[in-house]
Amino acid sequence: MFFDCINVLFLCTLTAVTLYPFLHVAFASVSTPSELASHSGLLFHPIGIQWEAYKLVLSNPLIVSGYKNTLIYVTVGTALNVLVTALMAYALSRKGVLLRNYIMMFIVFTMFFSGGLIPTYLMIKGMGLLNSIGALVLPGLISTMNLIIMRTYFQSIPESLEESARLDGAGDWVILFRIIIPLSMPVISVMILYYGVGHWNAWFNASIYLNKAELYPLQLVLRNILINNNTEDMMVTLGIDKKGQDMSEVIKYSTIMVATIPVLIVYPFLQRYFAKGVMIGAIKG
Repeated sequence: MFFDCINVLFLCTLTAVTLYPFLHVAFASVSTPSELASHSGLLFHPIGIQWEAYKLVLSNPLIVSGYKNTLIYVTVGTALNVLVTALMAYALSRKGVLLRNYIMMFIVFTMFFSGGLIPTYLMIKGMGLLNSIGALVLPGLISTMNLIIMRTYFQSIPESLEESARLDGAGDWVILFRIIIPLSMPVISVMILYYGVGHWNAWFNASIYLNKAELYPLQLVLRNILINNNTEDMMVTLGIDKKGQDMSEVIKYSTIMVATIPVLIVYPFLQRYFAKGVMIGAIKG
């Protein structure tokens, strides 16, 4: 009984510590700028209510284009990631594939060693992929860890299903897309979540390979607003130049919320598959 009480108290404290930073940003984003600036200490509720900061953020053309670009990058990138990872995981999970263990060894090697940023940039430039979606999608088309998880999951599917399908004349494409994939929706959902969140949060590759602001994803636009302090330019552009630093801080909080909320909305729909997919994909048997 004592242990249960301590355990519950510890978990509640951990939850509060984890959740509070998000709540602080959410409360600050709708607080009145002047009252927020005069407030000190922890913030447990909005101080006044205003939505002007969200209107400013959503009126910023770079935010709008960033959203559009990110949705394109996430959709196309995640679809290609999951497809190509599934194809390679299926091939490496079949016992009859020649040298599959050696191929897997070379793939795992890439987890620890890479060519580096400069050779990668020169390769992307040489392929003519600068300022294109290919520069953001192709370099990370397959995650080694995700490949290992999906391969292990495929290996856990009974071989008798494949043998029965082959007796009926099914080939590898039919077996993969009509048997293996439908039985692997938990791990497929996990891959969608991993790859999708990765693309949603990605900004570094875009800062290296993209030179046009209209192609920037949302996270790079967000970084420029937060790090380079571009909120003043945003207010001047939109005709609001009298609220100074107070409004600037609230705009930063609102920008963070605008970039975070979509992931929070999508996650509950995939969460029920998440634990099952990771555990089955990580442990064979």
